[in-house]
Amino acid sequence: MNKVTMIIVGAIIAILVLFGGTFVSEQNAIVALEEKVNSGFANIGTQLERRADLIPNLVATVKGFTSHEEDIIQRITEAREKMSSASSVSEMSAADAQLNSALRDLNVIVENYPELKSSENFINLQDELAGTENRITTARKEYNEAVKEYNTKIKSFPASIIANWQHKEEKEYYEVSEDKTEVPIVDFSD
Repeated sequence: MNKVTMIIVGAIIAILVLFGGTFVSEQNAIVALEEKVNSGFANIGTQLERRADLIPNLVATVKGFTSHEEDIIQRITEAREKMSSASSVSEMSAADAQLNSALRDLNVIVENYPELKSSENFINLQDELAGTENRITTARKEYNEAVKEYNTKIKSFPASIIANWQHKEEKEYYEVSEDKTEVPIVDFSD
């Protein structure tokens, strides 16, 4: 082989190595970001489940003081079941909104029972729910940041070529409907 042919072959090999390295690097970045999104979604689910697990204790405490408030207790139970069976971001968000609404209605009922508001068990539940609401907010924020990072990556060149080739689609943000953005009030003290 002459010197010119060797230079051309070397240049072609260098270009192939460069493109191969870029492909592998971009592919790994997409996979890492997708896993970050999946992990964030699981974290939201964990925190929502934690809150849902506190609900039976809350319901039992309220039932002990209010025997005729079955409608709200039924709504809370149904919302909790939907939360547990949610498999997508939109289903989870809708179930979360339904549960928040039921909890707001429960808070109105609790106002009519001062002895319930002063119950130590109820106060402890209030503290647990407040902490859980903060964890849910943090998990939602982290998930949406991961979604933003992932969506930006799969839209950016050269990762967009790989993402299109692998049929990667944008991930859905966890959004709370505007009429449901009010966080349930969990402070039952006077």
